[in-house]
Amino acid sequence: NPLDGFARCLVEKGVIMYGADSCSHCQAEKKEFGSAFRYVSYVECRRDPKKCLDLNIQGYPTWIFPDGRRLEGAQGLEKLAQESGCVLVN
Repeated sequence: NPLDGFARCLVEKGVIMYGADSCSHCQAEKKEFGSAFRYVSYVECRRDPKKCLDLNIQGYPTWIFPDGRRLEGAQGLEKLAQESGCVLVN
């Protein structure tokens, strides 16, 4: 998958996605990555509710950067590339 490198870059930069399987926006975001999503740092809030509560996750998906920046809602790959500095190769 050409997006494998992009997904790995997000991980290297410490970007984490918090979401829920039941969330349609999360499903759409995952679908954009395709098979590369397996590399994304992802926390399923229904399985780890304490972590999401401790971080005060208000909506899904929420992307959190190591500097504390948050992107709430589906972002799309271009926005994630801009915010992370990771190169998006299609």
